[in-house]
Formats: sequence, C-alpha cells, structure tokens
Amino acid sequence: MSLFKARDWWSAVVGEGEEFDQGCLCVGDVDNSGTGHDKVVVGSYMGMLRIFSPQASKSEEGGQGTADAQLLEVQLRDAIIQVEVGKFVSCSELLHLAVLHPRKLSVYSISGTAGNVEHGAQYQLKLVYEHNLQRTACNMTYGPFGGVTGHHSLCIQSMDGMLMFFEQDSYSFGRFLPGFLLPGPLVYCSRNDTFITVSSARQLESYKYETLAVATEAESRQDPDVPVKTGGKRLTADWTLVLGEQALDLSVPSFSHSTASIFVLGERNLYCLRDNGQIRFMKKLEFNPSCFLPYASVTEATTNLLLANHTNMLLVYQDVTLKWASQLSCVPVAVRIANFTELKGLVVTLSSDGHLQCSYMGTDPSFFSTPKVDAREADYEQVDTEMKSLQKYIREATRTQDILPKSDGENDLTVTATVSSSMDKPSRSLIQDIEGLPVPSVTIKVKVKASSSLQGSKLTVCVQPPLVVTQDQFVLEPMGVGSTTMVAFSAFLNGHYPPADLTGDIAVSYSTSTGVPRVVQCKFSLPLHLVCLPSSPAKSAQYKITVDTNQPPVNLNTVFPEFAQQSEDKEGHSLAFQFLSGARVSVLTSKTSQRYRVQSDSLEDMWLVVKELVERFDLHFSKLGVQDFRSSFAGPLPLAEYFQAVDNHFQLRVSAQKYQDLLSERAVQFRAIQRRLLTRFKDKTPAPLQNLDTLMEGTYRQVMALADAAEENRAALEQAFTRLRSASHLLVLLLSLWHSLSPEQTDILEAALLPLLHDTPQLGWEESCDAAVSHLLRTCLSRSPKDQATSLAQTGSPALNLPSDTVRLKKHITLLCDRIGKGGQLTLASEANVVVPPEVHTLARPGGVEPIAEVTGDVEEPQEAAKFLKKKQTSKKVKKDKESKEKEVLKEPSEVTVSEESAAVEEPAKEVKKEKKESKEKKEASKEKKEVLKEPSEVTLIEESVAVEEPAKEVKKEKKESKEKKEASKEKESSKDSKKEPSKEAKEPKVDAKKESSKDSKKEPSKEAKEPKVEAKKESKKESSKDSSKEKKEKDKDKEGKEPSKEAGDKKVSKKSSVKVKEKKPEAGDD
Repeated sequence: MSLFKARDWWSAVVGEGEEFDQGCLCVGDVDNSGTGHDKVVVGSYMGMLRIFSPQASKSEEGGQGTADAQLLEVQLRDAIIQVEVGKFVSCSELLHLAVLHPRKLSVYSISGTAGNVEHGAQYQLKLVYEHNLQRTACNMTYGPFGGVTGHHSLCIQSMDGMLMFFEQDSYSFGRFLPGFLLPGPLVYCSRNDTFITVSSARQLESYKYETLAVATEAESRQDPDVPVKTGGKRLTADWTLVLGEQALDLSVPSFSHSTASIFVLGERNLYCLRDNGQIRFMKKLEFNPSCFLPYASVTEATTNLLLANHTNMLLVYQDVTLKWASQLSCVPVAVRIANFTELKGLVVTLSSDGHLQCSYMGTDPSFFSTPKVDAREADYEQVDTEMKSLQKYIREATRTQDILPKSDGENDLTVTATVSSSMDKPSRSLIQDIEGLPVPSVTIKVKVKASSSLQGSKLTVCVQPPLVVTQDQFVLEPMGVGSTTMVAFSAFLNGHYPPADLTGDIAVSYSTSTGVPRVVQCKFSLPLHLVCLPSSPAKSAQYKITVDTNQPPVNLNTVFPEFAQQSEDKEGHSLAFQFLSGARVSVLTSKTSQRYRVQSDSLEDMWLVVKELVERFDLHFSKLGVQDFRSSFAGPLPLAEYFQAVDNHFQLRVSAQKYQDLLSERAVQFRAIQRRLLTRFKDKTPAPLQNLDTLMEGTYRQVMALADAAEENRAALEQAFTRLRSASHLLVLLLSLWHSLSPEQTDILEAALLPLLHDTPQLGWEESCDAAVSHLLRTCLSRSPKDQATSLAQTGSPALNLPSDTVRLKKHITLLCDRIGKGGQLTLASEANVVVPPEVHTLARPGGVEPIAEVTGDVEEPQEAAKFLKKKQTSKKVKKDKESKEKEVLKEPSEVTVSEESAAVEEPAKEVKKEKKESKEKKEASKEKKEVLKEPSEVTLIEESVAVEEPAKEVKKEKKESKEKKEASKEKESSKDSKKEPSKEAKEPKVDAKKESSKDSKKEPSKEAKEPKVEAKKESKKESSKDSSKEKKEKDKDKEGKEPSKEAGDKKVSKKSSVKVKEKKPEAGDD
C-alpha cells in the first residue's frame, strides 16, 4: 500500500455507460493555439469525441468546472478505436487529429473562434479527408516513414494482419505480416525507420520500412510456404525476440536522438530493448499491469516510467528502481503526461468506465490542529474499581496453565450427528454380500447450526477402515445467523475383516469474520449390527474371556434388543454374533453366578463384543439406579494369543521391506538393460542383441510379479494392523477391568499400546509401542525413585527403526502387565515430582545410564513372571550390579575405602615378613594358608589370589636375573610345589578372584596405592631369594615325616573351598 495518494488537480466523468481503451486518449495542442498548453482528446467506443482544456478545480457546484473545461463534444457515427495528434496534412505544419474507426480513417482540424461574451471561444471540428478501409482496423501508428520531414504518415494494422500505409490523403501500399494469427500492439521507431509489433507467437518482431516497401504487393493473403510467382521479395523480419508472454503495450520514446529504447509491457514482465533487439534490462512484476508510459529523466542514460496496475496504484520507476508510489481512485487503461496553463507535467489517466483525472504526486500541507480538551478531574473511586477488576482478570488468567487458549463460551458453529436406528433399505454398500451374508448400511445425519454469518465452511468425515462412507467431504453453502444446514451420508463395511473401532469423527473447518481459522469436531458411534448379524451360539471355542459383575445376571435380550428378535434363546442366557468376515462370537450367562463368558475362535473379533457388553451393562444398571455396579476380570491375560497377532504383523512388515528391496534391485536391472538396448539400437553398425530382449522381458515379468506380491502384502498388512489394534484394545480393556484402572490410567495405557492410527513404512507399531512401554517402565512403573530419576537423567534416545525381532517388545509388554498387576500406578505426574538422589547426578550424561532396568525387576519377580525370561540373565545382572557398585565406590571415595585399599596393598608385604620369621616352622605356615581359605568373603579371596600370583611373578623375574644355576633350579622346584598345593576344585574360584582382582587393580585411581605395591614387590624379591634356599633344605628334612599330614590337610582345604564357592552363587544371585 502506498504512503501517499495521487493529488487530484482536475477530474471529470466522461459519459455514462461508455467504454474506453488504451487508444482512446491522447494529449497535444490540437487547436494550434501556440501557447504550448496541451488539450486532452478522448474518444469512446460509442462514437463520442470530446476535447478538454483542464483548469484548476474550484469550489463550484453542479459540475460547472467540467463544463468550462470541455471545449468540444461531437457524436460520430462509428466507434472510435484510436485517436492521435500529428502533422497529417500535406503542405501544412499545423497539428491535426486522426480518428480511427473500424472501417474508416478520418483526419480532422480543430479551430477556435474567440467569443464576444463571457462564455469564451467556440470550437469547430472540420473533416479534412478520410479513407474507407477494405479491412477491419485494429490499431494504428504514425511517424516520418522513410525519413521524410515536415509531415507524418499513417500505418494501420488490420484484424487479419495487413499493414496499410497512407501518406496524407493518398494510399501508399499494403503488406501482410508473415505467420500472422492475431493482431498485437504496433509502434514506429523513427531512429532506424522500423515498425515493431508482437505476433501471436509471443515474440517481438521488427520490420524495416524499406523491406516493407519492396516486398510483394498484398493483393490477397498468401501462404508463406508457396513460392512467390510475381516480382518482389518475400517479407522477413529484421530481428525477433521471444518474450514468452503476451504484450499489453509498446512504446518508443523520442526524447533521445543518440539511442532509441524500445519498451515492452508484458503480462508479468517489463522489457527494455535497444533498437537492434538486444535487451537493456528486464524487471519481473509482482502485480498485473494495466498501462504504462516512458518519459524523460533528469539523470543521464536513464529513463523514467509511469506504470499503473489493477490495484489502483501508479508506480514511478527509474529504469528498474521504484522511486515513488501513489494511490489512484480507479484502474487506468491509458496514461499520458501533459502541460497545462497553471501546472506542467501533470499525469492524465483514463479508466475503462470514463473517469478522466489530472493528478500530481506529492502531499499537501495540513492546516488541521487538534482542539484543546478541557481537563477533567479523575474519579479515583472509579479508577480503583477498574484497577481491581483488571487485577482479578490477570490473576485468573495466570492461574491456569493451559497450553491452548480457552475457546469462547459460544462457538460460531454447532455440529450434531445422529445415527439412524434402522438399516438402509436398500443397502448402499459397494459389496452386496460377504460369504453369503448381506452387507447393510446405516445413514448418519449431521446438523450444522451457525450463530453468525459464515462462508466457505467444509465438512470432513473420517471412519476407521475397512468402514467407508458414501461421501467424506462436503462444501457447505454460505450460512447466515441462525441458519441450519443438514448433511446426510451412509456408512458400511468394505472389507473382509471387522474394524477396530466403530466410532467416527466429523470436523467442520471455517473462518471467523476476522479471518481466524477454526475447527469444530463431533463424534458418532456406529451400531454393532452394522458389522455382524445374530446367530446361534457355539458350544466350544478356542478363546474364552470371563467377565465378573457384582449384580445378578441380566437377560441378554434386554441388553441387546436389536439381536433378540432373531435369537434362538428366548430366556436370554446365550447370544451369538456372526461377523460378516466369518468369525462367530458367543456370549453365555452363568445361571448360578454373576459371570458372563465371551468365547470365539478369533481373539481380535471378541473386542467389539466385549466392549459393547461392558458399555451396555453400565448403561443398563445406571438406568436402574444402581450406583456401585462394577465389572471385573479375573484373568489370566491372553498374552500368548496377543503376541501371535504381534508376530503376524511384524512378519508382514519384514516381507514388505523385502519386497521393496527386491523391487529396487529389479528396477535397477531393468534400467540397465534398457540402456544397453538403446545403445545397441542407436549404433550405426547393427550388432546382435545377445538375448538382451529376452532378459528384459524376464526382468519385466519379475518386476510385475513382485509388484503384485507387494500389493497383496500391503493389503494383508492393513488387515493385520487392524486386527492388532483390535487385540490391543481388548488387552487394554481387560487390564482396566482386572485392576479397576481409572479413566486417566486407561487413557495412558491405551496411548502406550496404541500409539499409531496408521502404520507406515517409516514408523511402525512395534518401535512406537516399544518406546512408549519402555518409557512407562522407566518412569511411573519403575521399582524405586532412584531408578526413575536415573532413567529421567538419561539424555537422548535411539532412533525409532524397524527392530530385528519382537523378543524385546514382548518382554516389555509382559513386564508392563506384571508391574500393573503388582500395584503400579500409571500417571504422568511422577515425571515432574520425582526426587533425584545425589548418586544419580554423576550419571546424568550420555551413555552413563542403562537403557531400562528390566532385569532388576525380573530378579525380584515371582516364577510366573520370570518364565518369560531366560535363566542366563541373572548371572549377567550380578556382574552388572558388581560393576556398577565398583564404579560408585570409585567415583565417590571415602576415607574408609582409601584406608582399606592401602591396607589391602600392604598385606602382601606383611605376609613376606611373616614368612621370614616363620620360615623354620612349616606347620604354622600351613595353618595360615588354611585360615585364609576358610574366610568366605570376596576380599580374602582376592588377597589370596594376589598372594599366590606375586610369588609366581617374582620367581619368573628371578630366573632372568639370577646368575647361579643351582638357585634357579631350586626356585623352579619351589614354584612347582606352590602350584600343586591348591586342589582342582579350588582352582575355579581362584581364577574368578584373579579376574576380579585384576579389574580392581586396573581401576584404582590413586598413585599412593601403587607405590606400596612396587616397594613390597622389591622387598619380596630380595627376601624370597635368600629364604628360598633355607626353606628348601628344611622341606627336604621334614618331607619323610610330614608328607601324609600335608596331603590330608590339602584335601581338607580343597573340600572347604569348594563348599564355600558353591554357597557363594546363590548369595550373588540374591544380590
């Protein structure tokens, strides 16, 4: 929108009911007054010719200003197509007026006679000459054709493409334009003596006047393909330029003699060309132009341009730069610049309905001043009351934490859906019968009531597959205040399997009077007998579900009245539903207890019946006034059957992925064969195809077969997903009945097990459900606040991709059901209220937390829940727990742990000193070894392994360093004896202890703990080398008498160590 409006200097409405176009306006000193002031000449399609001499507008009434400015008004017999002012009479330098009619060209002279009274001068219109045209004219142009001076010639373009040239009162010649279809704008360029037009081929064409003059005489229109029989040359264009769009107007300004610019106004672009056809510049327009006019610029080598568009805007460009924008009162079809008595450079515009306006651009000073307002004393009581009301409103607004803004109390639309109680007769379904059973349809009527005037409302209907409706989209007619619109459609089954849900959604989208988009939604429930028919109950079935109530049994005929008429059991103890897809569901009532059994050979098909049974029981007992009615389910949950539906759906998804990969491979192969064949066919020297055509045909058959198989798999996948949704709905309902879940908890569980309404290759049910169930297990169903905080501290989550199998998903769903059965609360508030323990703060980084504590719960679960898990996971968990405990100890060291580590390091050195002192007494050394083996704790096992390992390492190093062969041999024998001492049964715990000790030794971070070890090793090396010879001699002396007692002691030690290791395993599992 422009900043300034065009200032109206003079305006008038020319005629009533007349039409004007871009050629109906011209300006010039048509009366040859000699003052240099222009007159405005306007001609209409009605044949009215008017001449104005505008003056400044005065405060006159009754249109006297327009009457004074009008010099002449003449009614001509023919419509006026174009008016031009120029030197059209030979031997005269005066300006004359040329008027183009459809079949005639007239040249007039305008003369004025001064009056003797105050009314002013009197003007007359005299005909100088005229030419009757043999062809219907379209437009004309004028100029000094052929370079003559002193007068102008005229060129008229006819509707059939002939250019007719006139020199004053004589006809010169005529030429047909080649390849002509429809006429376009025509202009003359005087600098290079050429005519420029735009052909119907949307290209700019230039013809020299000399070429037109010597070309073939145009007696009749000729085919350009037929050779010329008479003398003359064929007419060809000097140059052409493809525009690609239709041109609205052409202009060649004549204010520069050095260069000539050709301006072309297209429908979407503005072009500026040199006189040789080269583009100077081009500008893409963002609006629809109506007319334009180039004029001289004060800046050298630039051109100013007036450009009007259909949004009443007048834009001023300097080349391609926008300099000014003004708002006009109408859409002009012609624009000119004129000089008048009081002002020069006024913009003259003419609209298609005759609004003639002379305006200038700029602003007028405003002399308006605001009046003074009397100061009033403030009413402080009123201000205080208003302040309190505003504070109350702000307080109420900040108290609510809703994300979405609250809607107004009264909506602009009210949508009500009503489902017919009876089926349609005849049925409107596309499938007449399924397995011999007729497919019914039901009518739904939607009433839309408007409380305000609305336009462009759209109504959309959505039902669950395989249900369809006869029409799912409606465009509502404009509605007034209080008006009502009724829409009716039918719903029916269009597949060979039952739907997962019988509810439908209706959404009406509209825009308010302020332009704000709104949506109003409404739900409706389809009847059960739309997808099933009454049948005889089955005595046995594969799947059975028992629903308990706390009220006496009810007659099923009263609960299901629409099925009671055709039921065989009149007492109401049994009822059967035959689905159109083939499955039969039976409902049986217990005569002695308050139980109802639902049984069928298909688990998924039982969902709709169980849901309908529970809902109708609630409605039935609420009508009777029973307040404490409750339905329950005693179990067990049909998880094995549910997992069969999960596996079936997963296998179909895997097959779909395989078909997609195979299709991609075959398509690549097919394109490669095509390229080879094209290369062979394009080759100039023919070569044998080498069975490429056979290979291509075989590949094509494979592609088609794979496509058919993929389509069949897709249909089966849609059916499997619908059955999986039905089974998931049934599982959620049974869980809610089993543990009396609240509606909020049921919604959370349903959102976890049913995260998607539609299955896509990019995001499927398995990965979405696994992510949702895992989140519940980590948060509200976690075993302790510490586990919950640990899971919440984890940052980032893996991408949702198709899993390799469904084992993890089944495990999580089983764990979810078990934790709900043990009293777990499904709530989303625990995520925000959980207290994070201090131990978890160090774990809150990527990769520092386990994804889900499944096995922790599994260790504490009873045998019923543990049967779904593998036995090997307990040992893995023990190792994980030990490693996590060791990490926590290492990350948060205390004084006690540091002292224990240092003591554990110093123990090997102390043992070496003791061996020095007690080396002579072998019995005491064996007793110490027995006491070490008797200790059950893990620390002593680790110390013992360290003590056993260190002498062996020392002996190996002494082998290299020792120079005496006798001492080396003795050390080897001592090492062999030390290795033979532990029994076979005691080797296994020592090996484990060695591994754990090596891990602990690697993970010790303190440097102070490493230094004592090094010193202890050095001392032990020196002392052991001295004492080994002494110990060997004493051992040789005591061998004969003490070998039996030693062997007995070794046996006792081995037995005790093996017992301790066996008792250790259940203790680790308990941890």
